[in-house]
Amino acid sequence: MSADFAAARTNMVESQVRTQDVTDLAIQDAMRHVAREALCPAGKTWLAYSDAEIEYAPGRWMLKPRDVAKLLQNLRPRAGERALAVAAPYAAAVLEAMGLTVTRLDEGDLKTVTGDYDVILCEGAVDSAPPSWLGALAMGGRLGVVERRGPVGRAMLYLRSDEGIGSRALFDSTPPVLAGFEPEERFSF
Repeated sequence: MSADFAAARTNMVESQVRTQDVTDLAIQDAMRHVAREALCPAGKTWLAYSDAEIEYAPGRWMLKPRDVAKLLQNLRPRAGERALAVAAPYAAAVLEAMGLTVTRLDEGDLKTVTGDYDVILCEGAVDSAPPSWLGALAMGGRLGVVERRGPVGRAMLYLRSDEGIGSRALFDSTPPVLAGFEPEERFSF
């Protein structure tokens, strides 16, 4: 079966990643080598290389391969940097394969983090980026997250600079909302 998964990894990169203008060869190479199926729960390994989000634990989802790749390309991770992967097992493995030192956060209070990270990435959608995530960015640090308040979310890039924290929208994405990060009810007329 492992040969089938190896072929599926190559096919995923060729048909889902490269076709989305992900040209970073380090990302492509890492995605060709990380065994995504090893991160899937029993009975869902057949979904590992499909163009779908995969629930790996209750309320926790791995992003589609294309969305992970596009977020990573916009984050511009570099070997030697420190990364925080919030509910992001696949992205964490890809970043490790690229030579980053990765802290994985998948249990406990995901909204409250501390540290000094060059890259922070989350694979589940959130209503909005928690302030502590933004506060944990080192100077020049980048946060990649999908913010979703309706049927379609927006992948966002946040960057800490001398002037503060700036952001820009990257692309549409529709991952399920991470448990505990559901949009708050808002009153409107």
